[in-house]
Amino acid sequence: MLRRSFIKKTTAGSLALASFPLIPISQEKEYSIVELMGKTDIKLYGEGINLREEAHNAFVEMKRAAYSAGFDMKIVSSFRDYYRQEAIWERKYIRYTEEDGMKPIDAIDKIIEYSTIPGTSRHHWGTDIDIIDGYPKSSGDVLVPEKFEEGGPFAPFKKWLDANSEKFGFHLVYTDSVIRRGFKYEPWHYSYAPISKPMLTQFRSKNIFRLIQNETFEGSEHFTTGFLKNYIQDNILGVNPDLL
Repeated sequence: MLRRSFIKKTTAGSLALASFPLIPISQEKEYSIVELMGKTDIKLYGEGINLREEAHNAFVEMKRAAYSAGFDMKIVSSFRDYYRQEAIWERKYIRYTEEDGMKPIDAIDKIIEYSTIPGTSRHHWGTDIDIIDGYPKSSGDVLVPEKFEEGGPFAPFKKWLDANSEKFGFHLVYTDSVIRRGFKYEPWHYSYAPISKPMLTQFRSKNIFRLIQNETFEGSEHFTTGFLKNYIQDNILGVNPDLL
């Protein structure tokens, strides 16, 4: 794992109500291939937050507003480098093929219901977060769609996010739109658009097909040309139109 630099920006006493911030316009900059693929060290801000500076600051403002509304916004996952994503992928692949006896292509299809191919995760960018409300009691996996639906422990929090997250620059990534393809609905996954939109634009301008083909990890030998083309179109680009 590469070393990461964390800078603590928040304190417990900073959760007072703040007025909605103006969303800054990120200066256009060039992102390297290794940065887009999560293979290099980037500067991250906030203990337990771990986002790029502008995304971190916007998150802190959103967290303050949520706290004032009665929610304890908690990050379950934020920045995740290539090597962490590779470990997640390989653990699932081995479990599905060796323990569950699935065929390789079936195991891969199962993995990409919610998990990305290493090097293609939006979590590599320091712009994306998986979040829940820390107040309700919830056993088992907290990142389950049903827990954000009516009657679920995070339903009120989700309604608040629907009404307020975009004021802070955060947009739901994998919506429940019937015309969207790719990863399944993730009501917990939000992206800081002022940075992630230009990053996606630059990433899609690269030869993503070749980049994935050059990677070697458990199961990658079973990636066919057709599979990779569909993955790029449906999974990488199958996001909320506001993020394209």
